[in-house]
Amino acid sequence: MYSEKVMDHFSNHRNVGEIPDADGVGTVGNAKCGDIMKMYLKVEDGVIVDVKFKTFGCGAAIATSSMATEMVKGKTLQEALQLTNKAVAEALDGLPPVKMHCSLLAEEAIHAAVEDYMKNHPEEVK
Repeated sequence: MYSEKVMDHFSNHRNVGEIPDADGVGTVGNAKCGDIMKMYLKVEDGVIVDVKFKTFGCGAAIATSSMATEMVKGKTLQEALQLTNKAVAEALDGLPPVKMHCSLLAEEAIHAAVEDYMKNHPEEVK
């Protein structure tokens, strides 16, 4: 049902936790399935230097959160805004169709954190 990469990111998730002095925070949720994701960003010179997540949800929600953080770390804010749920799912070697909404939540959480950063640091947004 799940790929080895999904199982790895679920069992050995990367970047879990909080960043107390985060520059951007995004929280999204899906009332239908009960998954909630919160992403924290630390940004220096327009580049995401640290990213952490806290996710309440199923294994696929945790795995997509973990993968999404890995995909945006070291990227510019603009590059992070290009992240798509399809890219997250592909990086995990696919998700079952009924779990694709988890990758969408991961995309939305990253985007929400970047947008929060941009709202709070308008002078740095180009």
